[in-house]
Amino acid sequence: MSHCSLQHSSLVKSKPRDSFVLTLLSLYIAVSLCLYLIAILSNSFVIIAIVVHLPLHTPMYFFISNLAILHLLGISSVLPKMLENLILGKNTISFEGCVAQLYTFTFSGSTELILLTVMAYDQYLATRQPLHYVTMMSKGTCITLMPGVWGIGTNSLINTLLVAQLDFCGPNLIQNFLCEIPLVPALSCSSTYLSEIMVYMADIILGMGNFLLVTLSYYLILTVLKIQGSAGKWKAFSTCSSHLATVGLFYSTIIYTYIEPSSAIRKKTKPASIMYTLVTPTLNPLVYSLRNKSDHSGILENC
Repeated sequence: MSHCSLQHSSLVKSKPRDSFVLTLLSLYIAVSLCLYLIAILSNSFVIIAIVVHLPLHTPMYFFISNLAILHLLGISSVLPKMLENLILGKNTISFEGCVAQLYTFTFSGSTELILLTVMAYDQYLATRQPLHYVTMMSKGTCITLMPGVWGIGTNSLINTLLVAQLDFCGPNLIQNFLCEIPLVPALSCSSTYLSEIMVYMADIILGMGNFLLVTLSYYLILTVLKIQGSAGKWKAFSTCSSHLATVGLFYSTIIYTYIEPSSAIRKKTKPASIMYTLVTPTLNPLVYSLRNKSDHSGILENC
C-alpha cells in the first residue's frame, strides 16, 4: 500500500517573486484569517449565549448550538493547515493528515445534513402543532435526538477507511486547498469502485434523502399557512426564514459542487469550497442569532 505526502494546488498560480501576486496572496491570507477568527468567535459566542441565557433554552436554539459546534469542527479541520501552507509557502499535507481532515470535514458535513432535517421537522411541528409543540419537542426529546444525529454522521468513517486503503502512486496533486471526496480517491492508482459505490449511496441516502425531507417539511408548513390569516403567515415565515436561509446556502453549494461529473467538479470546486468552509460558518451565527428583536436583546444581555 503506497502512501506518501499529498500536494494542494496553489491558490495563486504565478511566479512567487511577482510583487502583485505576493500582494494578492497576502490579502487572501488576511481575509481568510479574519473570516476564520470571526467564525470561531461568533459560533463560540452563540454557544455560550444559548447555554447561559435561559430564554434561549428552546428546541430550536438547542439545535443551533449543535450546528455551531459542527461549524467549529468543520472550519478548524481545514483553515489552520491551509493558513500554515500559505504563510510558509508550502502546499503539502501528509497522507495521515489528509485522511484525518477528510474524515473530520466529511463528518461535520454529513451531520449537518441530518441536523438541518431535524430542524426543519421542528419548524413543521411548531407550525402544525403549536399547542402540543412544547410536549412533543421537550428537553428530553431533543437530548435523545442528538446522539442519533451525531451517530448517523459517523457513516463518513466508512468512506474514510476505504480511501485510507487505496494506493497512491503520484503525482498526488489535489485540485483544491483541502482533502475531500471525490478529489482524493481520484488520485489513486488502484481500483476505487467500492469507494465510489459507497459515496453514491451516501449521496442518495443522506444528500437526496434529507433534501426531500426538508422540502416535504416546508411543503407541509406552506399547506398549513394557507389556512391561516396574513398575520399568522408572516409570523411563521419570520420564524422559518433563518432556517430557510441556512438550508439554501448549504444545499446550493453542495449541489453546485457535486451535481456534475467528477471532471467538471475539479474545475469549480475551489469557489464552492471557500463558500462552505469559510463563508457559511461565518454567516450562519448572524442569520440565526439575530432572527428577531427578542433574540437580539437576549444575546446582548450576556455581553
